[in-house]
Amino acid sequence: MNYRFIIQYDGTRYSGWQKQGNTDQTIQGKLEAVLEKLAGEPVEVHGSGRTDTGAHACGQAANAHFHTERSCGQIKDFLNRYLPQDIAVLDVRTAPHRFHSRLNAKQKTYCYRIHTGQVRDVFTRKYTHHMAQDFDLEAMRAAAALLTGTHDFTSFCGNRRFKKSPVRTITQILIEQKDQELQLWFTGDGFLQNMVRILTGTLAEVGMGKRPADSMTDILEAKNREAAGEALPAQGLTLMSVSYE
Repeated sequence: MNYRFIIQYDGTRYSGWQKQGNTDQTIQGKLEAVLEKLAGEPVEVHGSGRTDTGAHACGQAANAHFHTERSCGQIKDFLNRYLPQDIAVLDVRTAPHRFHSRLNAKQKTYCYRIHTGQVRDVFTRKYTHHMAQDFDLEAMRAAAALLTGTHDFTSFCGNRRFKKSPVRTITQILIEQKDQELQLWFTGDGFLQNMVRILTGTLAEVGMGKRPADSMTDILEAKNREAAGEALPAQGLTLMSVSYE
């Protein structure tokens, strides 16, 4: 049977989503360990994408093929009983045999949170990046409009050896200031490695007056990582949702 999961996690103490040979501190690794205990055999979990070390998720999607007599509700209860407290499974349901959480994903939404107060907020420090700045939101929105649409995002890819197509479609970028927190929301059909963090860093530079809004066109055309801004730290990034047809 193919099972589909919706998962949330605090990625602070994990080395990202993807299972690695040199550590057991990954989200995929923790899920597979508990599912192996449930199914009595090794289980491979496929995520909709690989979140970075220290990044979080409110609505990560995943799927896995395994056999069990338990209902979906019982599977969810089992997972939440044995997973660490910073990982939770929100939903479990059966899926078509050919469903794949990454290959069938149509759209993803990420949110990057920046705390803009003069003093770091100790209660959100693990989920925001602190920048004591007054940002020019209109300039950032003008720059974001130039990044929206279908483009070659090579300049915004953290993997210099990436061999697949770097073309992605961003359908929406929302920039909102809420009290002392600046939130940047990105929705698109997929994102390259570190892409959201680099986009955010570049837009932040626009907001600080370090580069003009209309430079986004030149950055895209350069197809060169050096042309874009820095990648902001992972703790401010959260995968909010993944949608399917």
